[in-house]
Amino acid sequence: MVMTRQFYEVLHEVMTSVFPIIAVVLLLQVAVIGSTLPEIATFLLSAVMVSFGFSFFLMGVKMGMLPMGESIGADLPKHGSIIFIVIATFFLSFLVTIAEPDVRVLTTVVDSVSGQEVSRGGLIFVIAFGVAFFMVVSVLRIIYNVSLRYLFGAGYLLVILTSLFVPSQYLAISYDAGGVTTGPMTVPVILALGLGITAVLGGRSALSDGFGLIGLASIGPILGVMLMGVFQI
Repeated sequence: MVMTRQFYEVLHEVMTSVFPIIAVVLLLQVAVIGSTLPEIATFLLSAVMVSFGFSFFLMGVKMGMLPMGESIGADLPKHGSIIFIVIATFFLSFLVTIAEPDVRVLTTVVDSVSGQEVSRGGLIFVIAFGVAFFMVVSVLRIIYNVSLRYLFGAGYLLVILTSLFVPSQYLAISYDAGGVTTGPMTVPVILALGLGITAVLGGRSALSDGFGLIGLASIGPILGVMLMGVFQI
């Protein structure tokens, strides 16, 4: 009963968010495009499927992914090994990013538009490596209590300097690559991991130390794709 009630609550949230988009697209189909009745019916059916899909996904996030990330984050510092924390954080972030649907969509579109000039597999690897590397930096920042503003300043200064030497096509892709780190698979795990680590460190604020990880993690793919373009990998 509790799970059923939670699902209906999530479904209501999703429908409230999705309905305005459905209404606008439906209006455009009828008034501007002049879509046929079967096309409109197909769109409405797909909208229903998307709504239920998002609802099940968000239920999975609340029931599994967030608790898993928090428990892993809380357990890592207990081992007392910085090397172990670094390795575990790197591989967890790397694999989660590879599984991120937004990364798959971006790399598929880039591969199609570029005529396979930009390697899809190489792009996925660079994005995942960039996220993983900066996630390690983020976790070490939490442990050693380094100010977030210094890391953001240094990171984006490096991004700006690197952008001066990047071919235009890679420059455009790199910033979109930074955006895919805010996808539905990556965000819950990364945030929960940071909050879990913060929770077991005494005298730390969950608001100031547990957040900011997504912002730092997004620098990794931007720099990675830029370097990919500079060296024409």
